[in-house]
Amino acid sequence: MAYEHILVERSGDVVGIVVGRPERAAATAAMFREIASALGDLGGARAVLMTGPEEGCSSRSNVVGESGQLSTAEHVSAELAECYEIALNVLANLSIPVVSAVFGRAAGMWCCLALNADFCVASDDAYFRQAFVNLDSSPDANAFDTLSRLVGGARANEMMKRGERMSAAAAFEAGMIYKVVALEALHQEAFALAARLAAGPTIAYAAIRRQIRAAFESDLATTMEREADDQRDMLRTADAREGALAALQLRKPLFEGR
Repeated sequence: MAYEHILVERSGDVVGIVVGRPERAAATAAMFREIASALGDLGGARAVLMTGPEEGCSSRSNVVGESGQLSTAEHVSAELAECYEIALNVLANLSIPVVSAVFGRAAGMWCCLALNADFCVASDDAYFRQAFVNLDSSPDANAFDTLSRLVGGARANEMMKRGERMSAAAAFEAGMIYKVVALEALHQEAFALAARLAAGPTIAYAAIRRQIRAAFESDLATTMEREADDQRDMLRTADAREGALAALQLRKPLFEGR
């Protein structure tokens, strides 16, 4: 399928999605429709690598609009429900791992999209920002949940109320992202990670993602019951049998996601 606002290509078991293009780096409703479509049609891929344009990406158009005019409150609300929330929900419910690679600026919605990946790798010149407060507005795209889970209420409060940049180094120190690498090594490092995950136990990865998210909303008994249910279900899979055989035979397992 041809896309206008994103680039999609496959390399082995990894689908790469470039979020935005150099001439269209702002996050738009149309872009998020295409992201949702691409994530929903992965053709049997076993991992996703999401990358922003090297110039960085923001959500300026959510406030200003693609026509250059100020968006109305009704228009913004409708776009949030129709496009952004759908794309984020598709991402959250994927059964395969996702790696994001952040160049330069990750603001607003691209910030949240990148941070909702299983692993976020950033270049050493990258920064993260939630600057809606400077427009007398509040963040969207699940920013409150995402940032509060990753860095805690106090740091999330600081990011959203001060609207200042958080460098990649500071984001790493805060536990917000997985790794910081040199700009010239970013794509290679991020792709290598995605390829390694694609060869791994993707069923287990999906269960771990679900459990981590649910743990913030569950009590001890519910968490342990869910863990037991997931482990029982996974032990019935072909991949679990392959993992056990590989351990007995002292060889590397060959996982297939079934």
